[in-house]
Amino acid sequence: MAYERKHESASRREFLTALGAAAGAATLLTPEDLLAQATAPAAGPKPVHIDVHHHFYPPEFRKAVNDFGGGRVPAVEAWTPQKSLEQLDMNNVTTAMISLWSIPGVWMGANPEGMRRWARHVNDYGAKMMADYPGRFGLFAALPLPDVEGSLKEIEYAFDTLKADGVGLMTNYGTTWPGDPKYAPVFEELNRRKAVVYFHPVAAACCSGNFAPGIGESWMEVPYDTGRAVLSLLVTGTFHKLRDIKWIFSHSGGTVPILAERVAVLGRFDQKLKQNAPDGVGAELTRLYYETANGYHAPNMAALLKFVKPSQVLFGTDYPYLTVAQNAEGLAANVKGATLKAIQSGNALKMFPKYAAKKAPAAKAPVAKKA
Repeated sequence: MAYERKHESASRREFLTALGAAAGAATLLTPEDLLAQATAPAAGPKPVHIDVHHHFYPPEFRKAVNDFGGGRVPAVEAWTPQKSLEQLDMNNVTTAMISLWSIPGVWMGANPEGMRRWARHVNDYGAKMMADYPGRFGLFAALPLPDVEGSLKEIEYAFDTLKADGVGLMTNYGTTWPGDPKYAPVFEELNRRKAVVYFHPVAAACCSGNFAPGIGESWMEVPYDTGRAVLSLLVTGTFHKLRDIKWIFSHSGGTVPILAERVAVLGRFDQKLKQNAPDGVGAELTRLYYETANGYHAPNMAALLKFVKPSQVLFGTDYPYLTVAQNAEGLAANVKGATLKAIQSGNALKMFPKYAAKKAPAAKAPVAKKA
């Protein structure tokens, strides 16, 4: 049965609204911006970073997205692997874990067969980037959810053949969130493999499109949906049952640091919550990992670091929607000392130790190459 996202961006008009919201989420980069930044002189030695939130756009996939939606985002159009490398080198990011953007994932109106085809295509492209630039890129492989059977096959291929570093998922799939029991076989297999599972948020069915005129989805709904995804995995017992997955959530956890204690207090008499989080809400949510892309601002970091130990925080950029420098410099302005170093790279290198030996080369002038 074809997967119909009637709830979300099921029409090209709604898709364009979502695309426009993504474009308005941050300062987008034109090709001229990218060239200027790539040739800007360095301001001195920079600390090492590992970027766990870095997007990539296989050309054929990007064209299909554009053809489906009928729109263009300048930052996306300008992207090439070389431009990613230029940004990494400028900011001493030794490795970027690449993942697919969340609008529209591998869907684009496709049935399960089409979603499987796109997932395989983007994962093969990501694996080629890893091979072409050893140590500079890691891969969070895309899965064709909500197709469970196809996702199980892609997990096997991604880990056993491509040697992916983890999987990259969206915070919702239609009218369902990742804690839905139908997805249990996927997460059980990821748990068996002790996998890293990274979530990128996307606006929920209730609130995509023109839910609130004049308010971009990425301004509000994207961080909200991280909270929805986390709570769905909490209340269904997925976190408690599957202890070997390393879970990473975007944008400093979205609403999670603010709502966690509220959930714990208001849910203290809920028998289902007690059963599925017997160690307590805080115990489950504070062992998750949260990355800092566009969440490096002082209030975000204060809330996150009050909620979790520094060991649970990773550096991310959401490139190319923000520059790597914006995130690196913003984080350094608001976090200091050993905590800053742990977030910049120390925590990620414990999670991905194979990248520990990689050193970023000196920044080079951009070379005009096709993706």
